[in-house]
Amino acid sequence: MSAALVAGAFWIDYRDYLSSPLSLPDDAPLTFEIKAGSSLKRVVDNLAEQAVIEKPRYILLNARLTGKGTQIHTGEYRLEPGMTVQDFLDLLYQGKVIQYSLTLVEGWNFKQMMTAIHTTAQLEQKTLGLSDAAIMQAIGHGDEHPEGRFMPDTYRFTRGMNDVAILKRAYNAMAGYLEEQWPQRAVGLPYETPYEALIMASIVEKETGVPEERDTIAGVFINRLEKRMRLQTDPTVIYGMGEDYDGNIRRRDLRTDTPYNTYTRGGLPPTPIAMPGREAIHAALHPDETAYLYFVSRGDGSHHFSSTLEEHNQAVIKYQLKGRKRSFSSYNNDEDENQ
Repeated sequence: MSAALVAGAFWIDYRDYLSSPLSLPDDAPLTFEIKAGSSLKRVVDNLAEQAVIEKPRYILLNARLTGKGTQIHTGEYRLEPGMTVQDFLDLLYQGKVIQYSLTLVEGWNFKQMMTAIHTTAQLEQKTLGLSDAAIMQAIGHGDEHPEGRFMPDTYRFTRGMNDVAILKRAYNAMAGYLEEQWPQRAVGLPYETPYEALIMASIVEKETGVPEERDTIAGVFINRLEKRMRLQTDPTVIYGMGEDYDGNIRRRDLRTDTPYNTYTRGGLPPTPIAMPGREAIHAALHPDETAYLYFVSRGDGSHHFSSTLEEHNQAVIKYQLKGRKRSFSSYNNDEDENQ
């Protein structure tokens, strides 16, 4: 057989092999990882040992012919039944690594957020065991309180990324959104800084069970601030109670002073109490112009809003006391009470 015929046969076999299916064990998906510093040859040899690749020399030949052998990306890859050898090569050359996701939920506090991060197995944990201050130092903001500083969202990442990188992305997303939205705020709001708006947004986030009410709830709190009424919102009291909160809030809790007790202290609390989402931030910066000063839960997630204490008292009797008229703080004409 002439050299030309041999070469032709080899080339046909090479092309046929590229279009042939991979040999996946049990015809099931197979996951493998390319670590930093790994060569294509090492990857191919490992897969050949598992009988996934039958002709590794053809893989290496393709890498030389295309010049892409040095461009493979580190990360985790998944091979699916039915994939061809060429599909495998495209996966490597294009860096189509497995993407994982971590969702940070609106209304979570910093502790809840860090628990979610530290229990995400695919993340490298660099902040595990660190104090809140040390975590903020690790992301370059050691002089800031962590609460509310991170944007709730779903973050995509690859195996081996560390938690500090995720925290930086979430921090920058929140800082960027505030910077973008602050100049567009409504005129005359009682905030001196974007941080004060962030604090308000966190309260709105925790008080809102029905998304359509965010702007109205923000409007109520703005009205109370402007009239120098205390905000008197239970979520701030709960936050101030910390580990003492057992799922119930009692009258004595409302009377126990902490920096976050908006029943005993005027104005905004010193920091946010949770992670507000974009909608809550927008509500804090664009509240409804309303006469409402009070609201009470209807028990279904929505609220009844009132402009006067008398109307509010009647709503409390209807929705909270099941129609039974009895003594309670705002009913006793304490006009700085918000049930």
